[in-house]
Amino acid sequence: MQRTTTYSSGRTYSMIITSMLIALVFVATLLLNIRLPIAANGGLVHLGTTMLFTAALLFGPKKGAIAGAAGMGLFDLVSGWTLWAPITIIARGLQGYLVGKIAWSGGRSGDNFGLNILACVLSIPVMVAIYYIGEAIIFSSWIIPAASIPGNLVQNAVGLILAIPLVAALKKTPYFRN
Repeated sequence: MQRTTTYSSGRTYSMIITSMLIALVFVATLLLNIRLPIAANGGLVHLGTTMLFTAALLFGPKKGAIAGAAGMGLFDLVSGWTLWAPITIIARGLQGYLVGKIAWSGGRSGDNFGLNILACVLSIPVMVAIYYIGEAIIFSSWIIPAASIPGNLVQNAVGLILAIPLVAALKKTPYFRN
């Protein structure tokens, strides 16, 4: 018996958008980053967070979670941060999901400017906490990971400051008005 699988054009389109979002997060993390000298384990400020916030606000929790987890997890795997990849996948996947879930709550589609800001802000402590716990496990210390907190906060602040106006501008385009 031959089994055939049919895909609707909507499902194919959704997979293409998700793939593009993963690529945007990955490229923004890879090409637009600054290594911080403030912690023994380094630290990185990059524009991947901007793309994660943008993906979640424009396309919702599922695509936000997948784009954040896969895009930044892949970055960790190919750029010398391999040990952090599992932490990143959890932290950024959950962050993308939370941003999208809050911004898309109550039948909204990421259209409420104030709620979008709130969604991003509320996701930051969750992301910071997951990295803190992950690094505490890696370093067997509850003190060492504290040095990463300022970099994580700066990275998220930059992401928020850039993503909110970017999303507001994109929401005015014909693609998102429909």
